[in-house]
Amino acid sequence: MDVRRVENRERAVVLVDPALAEPVLETLEKTTGRTVERYTETASRDLDAHVASDVPIIYVGPDLPESLRSERLLWFHSTNAGIDALLRSGAWPAGALLTRTVGGMGERIAEYVLAWILAECQNVPAFLAQQQRAEWRRLPSELAAGQTALVYGAGRIGTRVSTLLRGCGIPTVGVARTARAGEAGVDETVAVDTADAMLGQARWVVSTLPLTPETEAFFGPDRFAAMRGATFINTGRGATVDLHALAASLDSGALRAAVLDVLPEEPPRPDDAVWRLPRTVITSHSAGITAADDVCTDFAACWAALSEGRTPELAVAPARGY
Repeated sequence: MDVRRVENRERAVVLVDPALAEPVLETLEKTTGRTVERYTETASRDLDAHVASDVPIIYVGPDLPESLRSERLLWFHSTNAGIDALLRSGAWPAGALLTRTVGGMGERIAEYVLAWILAECQNVPAFLAQQQRAEWRRLPSELAAGQTALVYGAGRIGTRVSTLLRGCGIPTVGVARTARAGEAGVDETVAVDTADAMLGQARWVVSTLPLTPETEAFFGPDRFAAMRGATFINTGRGATVDLHALAASLDSGALRAAVLDVLPEEPPRPDDAVWRLPRTVITSHSAGITAADDVCTDFAACWAALSEGRTPELAVAPARGY
């Protein structure tokens, strides 16, 4: 990505997905100081009739229309945090900036993870089941504090998860491509190989991993077999998990339980075996839903960074995938 190229935005037209809410358009217009246009299906069929052929394009939306995937694209700001599907759908235009929306997703996902950890420790699912049976039976609780969590993914979202868990007294180890020193919010950040050797001591294994060629089916037979009574929580991408290996580990008892907010196929069919996994909770990709304010705030932050000649913190390296 050539920041100097993107800085030259004076002539660019700003187009947005037609589904974006009107308040978002109004905020984008205030941020950019120009009229923002909805890019309709009619316009996409004849781009040159809609936008002069020599005018560069800035686009904001959940997906990039194929008609805009060209050298005319100056910058695409995704309203989603995950961009794996976008990068798999075709070659990325050379020199075009790609940024994404994270907003409050890290906080939402962190609270989601903590909620399920505490629910498990307090036997909430079992108490709910007892109530349905009108059964009165005392159940023991478990303290979360002092038990270790491994958090795979040390980006903005993974860091928020680690920080919240650590604040609740849960020793937290972040997992990144390489070990890091002095990371805020975690007790330590280790490389993948080191973390794999720690799987047997973890009470919770949390994934916030993006989907890249390196992370596809990352959690497979070997990693699940190495877990000894851990609960696995996935809030990253569904395809980072080998569901057959997950099922086998649940059946064998290597895994205590699983909480899956994301799946390889969404939504799963009613007859999909994933619904019948033992001791597993499935939520509907809802842990970190993006709000309209998130889109506006993150786009404005990227715009400000470019105005100052900096690469936005939310910029994605297409070749790397995150």
